[in-house]
Amino acid sequence: MWVFRFGPGKAQATEDQKELLGGKGANLQGMTLLGLPVPPGFTLSTEVCRFFYAHQKYPEDLLREVLEALKQLESWMGRTFGGSDPLLVSVRSGARVSMPGMMDTVLNLGLNDFTVEGLIRQSGDARF
Repeated sequence: MWVFRFGPGKAQATEDQKELLGGKGANLQGMTLLGLPVPPGFTLSTEVCRFFYAHQKYPEDLLREVLEALKQLESWMGRTFGGSDPLLVSVRSGARVSMPGMMDTVLNLGLNDFTVEGLIRQSGDARF
């Protein structure tokens, strides 16, 4: 298993699995299990990075697991990634211990010329 999901009251891992999920990923799983209002998402395990460094390619079943997790996220959020009622996601890096400033965060992944039209319709404000 390369991908660990967390959503409404459900998590596939726990906060003590920092070695596997990084600090941020493990803490999101743990907060979800505590019933805190955490937006749903999924975490790629640190094993993906280890596999890549060892083989210079990603695991063959990684894409399938990511797409399954994305479908679950769409279901939880009632939105579609790349659709007219767009699901936008952020991609955040993480490590076992915090390393501020070391890696970038990508926000609003899924925003494009098509999905922005859906946001304009929803908000009623083209400037938004």
